[in-house]
Amino acid sequence: MLLETYKVACSNCNLRELCMPIGLSQEELQKLDDVVATRRKVSQGETLYRNGDSFTSLYAIRTGFFKTCVSSQDGREQVTGFQMAGEIIGLDGITSDHHNCNAVALEDAEVCVMPFANVEEMSREFPVLQRHVHKIMSREIVRDQGVMMLLGNMRAEERLSAFLLNLVQRLNARGFSRSELVLRMTREEIGSYLGMKLETVSRTFSKFSDEGIIEVKQRWVKILKPDALKRIFDPDSFC
Repeated sequence: MLLETYKVACSNCNLRELCMPIGLSQEELQKLDDVVATRRKVSQGETLYRNGDSFTSLYAIRTGFFKTCVSSQDGREQVTGFQMAGEIIGLDGITSDHHNCNAVALEDAEVCVMPFANVEEMSREFPVLQRHVHKIMSREIVRDQGVMMLLGNMRAEERLSAFLLNLVQRLNARGFSRSELVLRMTREEIGSYLGMKLETVSRTFSKFSDEGIIEVKQRWVKILKPDALKRIFDPDSFC
């Protein structure tokens, strides 16, 4: 359930460089405030939008973590991505005017609601905004291709090392530690995303811990040897 709605200004947001075009003047940023209609709070475990919902808006995550997922015919959930503050979700609805996945908050979160009609209208005035949306869409395509490579060609150790490296890199871009992170998702959700059984995820975490590559305390993870993780993921880069 969406609990709260209120107006927010992009020009005063410290995440604007992550989800808005860079290099805009203060005046241009204030005009772009019209792209965002409201901000909404989403409680942990609640759904921002569901598969089949009409597509009306894009959502810029202001705080919190989300997962996107789909359900198979036999009812099993397949996680398709994890999204964090400064990233935009909802792009899946552009093609068919309906969302084709669920977006679920992994912790209490806030999103800025950007009606797509506003985005299209402002894109005509600011071509830089249109290019930015295209870049976001391209980034999602590249990320999907990366996941397909993970699922198709990599061993369990390679999949988990790539996942941890990507996650800490994205968090570091938001001012968080280069080596420490708190996993907002469960081991089971990680396994669903990486195409691994829960037991395999747990065993691989334990293996990395035993080898001194990471330190793990429940959902808290500290990367002790980032080069070792990188070597597992891409051994050719260390030749």
